[in-house]
Amino acid sequence: MGVRNTLLGLVDTARITVPTLVDASLGKLTPAQSDARLAWWSRKLFDDAEVDLEVRGREHGDHPGPLIVMSNHQSLYDIPALYCSVPGRLRMVAKQELFRVPLWGPAMLAAGFIRVDRSDRAQAVASLQASMAQLKEGTRIWIAPEGTRSRDGRLGSFKSGGFRMALDTGTPILPVAIDGTRHVLPAKGFVVHGRQRVVVTLMPPVDTTAYDLARRKELMHEVRAAIARALGQDPGEAPRSET
Repeated sequence: MGVRNTLLGLVDTARITVPTLVDASLGKLTPAQSDARLAWWSRKLFDDAEVDLEVRGREHGDHPGPLIVMSNHQSLYDIPALYCSVPGRLRMVAKQELFRVPLWGPAMLAAGFIRVDRSDRAQAVASLQASMAQLKEGTRIWIAPEGTRSRDGRLGSFKSGGFRMALDTGTPILPVAIDGTRHVLPAKGFVVHGRQRVVVTLMPPVDTTAYDLARRKELMHEVRAAIARALGQDPGEAPRSET
């Protein structure tokens, strides 16, 4: 069953990747087309694996205007989980390794996903600036401030780059807790395990205009604590502040 789910997921991914690359090569790719394909792909992945998805607090995603979505990170299946849960146009800030995947990586770039090289500070800053441009156009930007997937489900420390962007632009942060995707596809795993339960919790947006750069750590703590509480974890660990 796990191998079947994995193969179906690869086929589903190819079914949106190839037409995206073709449309991009012809100069015909639109954000609306990418939105529709990502929505279909996300639902199909969960249907194929018979994942029971529960979304709590969906109304918080109806906030008018731009949002920076910040969530914990357990699995590559966080991507379809968020596309099934957060309304509006959503694009991800992702590490450069994902963009090296043949076909899928170029398709992500063509669809407006934002590549960040965590080892190159200048490139990371440029990526955040590209994110700001998309925010102004109404796109919601998803950032996983842990920077890597959790192997055991425990919430890690946060990096500060996305919080700097939120403060610079005055954009509210939508905290989102994702629980259960690591049982579908563990970090570093390749086999998709079906019939799992995933719970996605959207919390009230955090008004970043109540903070300034001097209080960035307080903002990081507020967002991290909200996610930790939704996961049933201790929110007390202080986040680190590097970009």
